[in-house]
Amino acid sequence: MTAPTHKPQDDWAHAPPGDGRGPLQAHGLDEHLRAVAALAEALAPGPLRALAKRAGLWHDLGKRRPGFQRYIRSAAGPQAHIEGRVADRDKTHSAAGALWAERWFTEHLGQQGLLLSRVLQYVIAGHHAGLDDWHGGLATRLASPEAQRELAEALAQASPADVLSPEGPAFALSDWPIANEGANPGRFALWVRMLFSALVDADFLDTEAYMNGHRAQQRGTPMAIADLQQACTAHLQTVLRNAADTPVNRLRASVLAQCQAKAEHAQGVFTLKVPTGGGKTLSSLAFALEHARQHGLQRVVYAIPYTSIIEQTANVFREVFAALGEDVVLEHHSSAESEPDAENSRSRLACENWDAPLVVTTNVQLFESLFARKTSRCRKLHSLANSVIVLDEAQMLPVDLLQPVVDVLRCLVQDFGVTVVLCTATQPVLDAAAGADPSKGLRRGLAPVVDIIDNVHALYRDLERVRVHLPANLEAPTPWPVLADELATHEAVLTIVSRRADAAELHHLVQQRVGAVGCWHLSALMCAQHRSDAIGAIKAALVDRRHALTEGRKPQPVRVVSTQLVEAGVDLDFPVVYRALAGLDAIAQAAGRCNREGRLPQPGDVHVFVPPTAAPAGLLRQARETCKKVWHDLPAQPLALPLIERYFKLLYHDAPSLDAKGICAMLKLEIDAKALALSVDFRKAAEAFKLIEEGDTATVLVRYRSPNDNTEVNALIGVLKREGPSRWLMRKLQRYGVTLYQHQLRALLKAGDIEEVASCPGLYAQIDGWEGLYDPMLGLRLDASKTEPSHYLA
Repeated sequence: MTAPTHKPQDDWAHAPPGDGRGPLQAHGLDEHLRAVAALAEALAPGPLRALAKRAGLWHDLGKRRPGFQRYIRSAAGPQAHIEGRVADRDKTHSAAGALWAERWFTEHLGQQGLLLSRVLQYVIAGHHAGLDDWHGGLATRLASPEAQRELAEALAQASPADVLSPEGPAFALSDWPIANEGANPGRFALWVRMLFSALVDADFLDTEAYMNGHRAQQRGTPMAIADLQQACTAHLQTVLRNAADTPVNRLRASVLAQCQAKAEHAQGVFTLKVPTGGGKTLSSLAFALEHARQHGLQRVVYAIPYTSIIEQTANVFREVFAALGEDVVLEHHSSAESEPDAENSRSRLACENWDAPLVVTTNVQLFESLFARKTSRCRKLHSLANSVIVLDEAQMLPVDLLQPVVDVLRCLVQDFGVTVVLCTATQPVLDAAAGADPSKGLRRGLAPVVDIIDNVHALYRDLERVRVHLPANLEAPTPWPVLADELATHEAVLTIVSRRADAAELHHLVQQRVGAVGCWHLSALMCAQHRSDAIGAIKAALVDRRHALTEGRKPQPVRVVSTQLVEAGVDLDFPVVYRALAGLDAIAQAAGRCNREGRLPQPGDVHVFVPPTAAPAGLLRQARETCKKVWHDLPAQPLALPLIERYFKLLYHDAPSLDAKGICAMLKLEIDAKALALSVDFRKAAEAFKLIEEGDTATVLVRYRSPNDNTEVNALIGVLKREGPSRWLMRKLQRYGVTLYQHQLRALLKAGDIEEVASCPGLYAQIDGWEGLYDPMLGLRLDASKTEPSHYLA
């Protein structure tokens, strides 16, 4: 059947979905191009706006070709416009705009225009498949006969003058970080990603407005930072009024006051060095909001190293902003995301662009996005411009990727109006190395850095609330049964280990000795909602125990065995804490769960023990060995600030590399004068930059029944299976996701315990009715694995 003829002004950008839920009329191409151009120009950071407008006007120029118009009419459906989903030579359309950019800029600006057009070629040609390497990738593709045919066929059709050759400000190659990139490798690549982000978000938003108008209307207008700052101040004033007049609370009030006072300081890099339990979470939020308000910034992004505890910080913030509604805080991490290589029209609309004034995310999500090439991951990057990025537990920045991470933070501050706050109780050494061996340590650091707290040493001295007991021999392990016997002698004790399998085994042994009453387990094999419920129950039990002791009642025991997920963002307060030997920073974090409020008449007791299992490979093992070096003479004050500084210097110096994958070299701009090319390896860098080393992960949605949340998870999984992912659905379901490695996932699939949700590849769910897969105490049931997940999964 021959498709009906049409005039160029009737060209389609998108076909009607045909599912009864979308529009009946096709999405006009010229309408789409103009709308995307306007949106991209508005979304792009200042220096990128003029190029963003042209990227929007030309990104779908190839859809003008008659072959594509015949194709989209005959293959009408929601996937018809997505390159790569269906093999068809007439379907490709992203090369034409890239080639037109080269022709237009060369005609108007000569040789410099040709070089500048390379920027747009990366962005336009990649707006479906992602940013590519120049050599062996984009250059080869654009030189191909197919790409040249695509341009010729598109230009043979009439296009409005304002689309093909728009008026606008003059361009200069000198406006881009090309000639002076030497001191900031990766700077040019970040500019390209920011431009790419503005284009793909504009494309997604306009497509969503067409495909699903009512969903687009639900976005609303993000709340102003000033409203959040006012609500935060009011909440903190209430907290201060209601707080007991104790030494700890007075010090927390002092920390808050210093944060609020330093917020007026010029933008840049700040450190907030506060001992665990000093109130740094809310104080850092207060600084970020006040700083954003005073400097006219758009949002605050709060990044946390642990996937498993992100919900704790998000819940704290939701309590702060309860009066403003639940949409104020966007909690976003990798759980419940579909695979980027399995995009369809609905998964594209479900990915995040961080359209909220306060985003709580993970280091994995933040930094892998900053080095990504795929549209779904890069879409949010432009939202980082003119923002405050708070790196909570900054000591957990990945050691083997530290140099590219520091480089990209420095470029965000330098070029895109970003303020970075390094928030930690154990401050890493992130200034450039000053030593005889230039191959060791950071070659390029963060500077200058402003300390928010005026007298850090005095604050640490005044907040000292524990005694740390070291084993006599740092090489002699304590068997689990022996440790379990010792733990059974304590009525209230928290034990933290570094492996999920260790937590399950030790919890089992302790429960054998004392029974199930008052004995809890915490690990990331429990979904976020389950962990939240368990932590809430533990806190309530600790409060009841305190009251019982005060009132002369017999207190109930509270014994917890946990992975390191409790070491940040979870304000538990135990009189006794045991910590498996680990990095010095982790042990300091564990100590922050002991006598946290300073209520004990004497210091709390933190016992370090050597576990009988080896530390997981990678950073955790390296950190444990470095800690042993620092403690080789069993110091009387194991957590003294000078030891922490020495620990990080040794950790970075002893690391095989702070750029183990060679990311900086991949992203370094190479200018080929002969070919007039600006060469960057976007694909290679994105594939190499992974914070979680042990293979790819996937999310399993579990059917956990929460006593404290009325979410009907079975119904939501049903919606997911019928309709595929959408933003609101993913935001709800991520609280019921458990992150696993692929080998663990394959074992569950083979056993028939889980199923892939058919309409959204890359997402999996527990089989309905198979209750035995998810344990009400331990979470998702897995056999102990030889390859234990990294600390990011906790």
